[in-house]
Amino acid sequence: MSKRLVVDPITRIEGHLRIEVVLDENNRVVDAYSSSTMWRGIETILKGRDARDCGLIAMRICGVCTGAHYWTSIKAVEHALGITPPTNARLVRNLIAGSLYLHDHVVHFYHLHALDWVDIVSALKADPYKAAKEAENYSENPWYNSPTQYKAIQERLKKFVESGRLGSFANAYWGNKSYKFTPEQNLIATAHYLEALEAQRWMAQMMAIYGGKNPHPQSIVVGGVTCVQDIKNPARASLFKELLLKSRDFVLRAYIPDIIMAGQVYKDEALNGVGAGLGNYLVYGDFPLDDNPHYKAKLLFSPGVVVNKDLTKVIPFDQSKVTEDVTHSWYKYENTDKPLHPFDGQTNPNYTGFDEHGLLKVNEKYSWIKSPIYYDIRVEVGPLARMIVGYASGNERIKSYVDKALKAAGLPLQALFSTVGRTAARAIETWMIADVMVEWIDQLASNAAKGNLDTWTKFDYDKLTKGKELKGYGLSEAPRGALGHWVRIVDGKVANYQAVVPSTWNAGPRDYKGRMGAYESSLVSNITLSNPDQPLEILRTVHSFDPCIACAVHVIDTKGREIAQYKIDPVSGGMCYV
Repeated sequence: MSKRLVVDPITRIEGHLRIEVVLDENNRVVDAYSSSTMWRGIETILKGRDARDCGLIAMRICGVCTGAHYWTSIKAVEHALGITPPTNARLVRNLIAGSLYLHDHVVHFYHLHALDWVDIVSALKADPYKAAKEAENYSENPWYNSPTQYKAIQERLKKFVESGRLGSFANAYWGNKSYKFTPEQNLIATAHYLEALEAQRWMAQMMAIYGGKNPHPQSIVVGGVTCVQDIKNPARASLFKELLLKSRDFVLRAYIPDIIMAGQVYKDEALNGVGAGLGNYLVYGDFPLDDNPHYKAKLLFSPGVVVNKDLTKVIPFDQSKVTEDVTHSWYKYENTDKPLHPFDGQTNPNYTGFDEHGLLKVNEKYSWIKSPIYYDIRVEVGPLARMIVGYASGNERIKSYVDKALKAAGLPLQALFSTVGRTAARAIETWMIADVMVEWIDQLASNAAKGNLDTWTKFDYDKLTKGKELKGYGLSEAPRGALGHWVRIVDGKVANYQAVVPSTWNAGPRDYKGRMGAYESSLVSNITLSNPDQPLEILRTVHSFDPCIACAVHVIDTKGREIAQYKIDPVSGGMCYV
């Protein structure tokens, strides 16, 4: 007999996510439903605004992938106005976005996802001498290579456990049969977990050097960047590179070895396609490598679509084929029941609630997230998509990093199509980004040394917009995947605005044809729970996407009541509760 299992809330993510699955008599997941219980309304706030202000408002969609909505919004306005930023602005934007990648991916693996693989309490049983020896199997120069260091980590952990104050380690599924690391491997990963708390600070500092602050950098404007003095000062470039090299060192000596270790230990799951999902992958492309307009530039991440895991063919990406469906979402479209392109998108809430048992109405509407569709295909976005599409496109840089990582783990390319592969892809691209950022900061410093301080493309906004209707779209690859903003500008003011974000692509519910989204599809891909009371396998696969639900939704009272009022202080610009 089948049974319904509810996991709500999903923790160690950003936002509110509910997963309901159907288990058969063997506790195998045979059906799955992904639901967000928050509503997004940022697009409606942007209407009527000066388009040059869009970035500052859109960035508040989320502070986790901080800045991603900011510069994507600015790209959309630049595209509408026909503006291309100069070289230094391109490099600065790449460096800020790259810093976000390093920070986001390291935090995701160690502080959000690692506990799905690592049994912290098991590390107390480890032999520190064996742990030091074990670390050498995955790195020629491990981050920790001394038994004394591992012993110290073990003592710190022991004090937590004995005090009963486990903090973020409390209420976990320690001892679950799905954990496969030895006590020594658990100790290695736990040591890196703690070290990553310090390492992620370096990456946030990097973002602030040229971004002005973290979170929510604000040095990017329509036409370029404003951090002229930071570019001019060689000490700033020197500090950035110092932090970058420290961060890169952590990635190479801790993060990548831990991923290789996981790949080897969880090899069977990778080879059996556990958590594989849709098998369709979409990438917008990002990180321009030349000064052509963004949509003509050579990009670090190759754009395109791979369907049915077929690496012999890449379909060129075309933004006009992006649509959003609301058949199973708590929204309604006026005058149509068909999926809409973002230029014509609507954000009209239509909450219909849960059934009489407090469960999702899975045959009706059941999520505040829409269902994005590409050319009538449901797709997955994110680091795995970027590695798959890049590999299939013959992107030599991506191919070399993927091949090196797979060789080190002793896994075939096919192993990428799994939860293990999705997690590994995020680490692989972190490695690649850390390396290429060294090239970018050297180029920026060289430009400044030669006296090239050009950071902005001059334009006359009134002349470009007065009496005209303009359309533009900004396409980025946020850490979690393909991020697009679409804007329609009439006489200089925003007439319509829509954002289709990574967690909308991945977390969306079924569409008008009843097809699953990426989360749902991954959960019915060869997943069997070892203990239904401890759904660790569900968390492991959902976390592999790094959900960021605030990007997809924002809070509203289900009965339509006003929650609170806020006003902006005209002097400080701060927001206060009224």
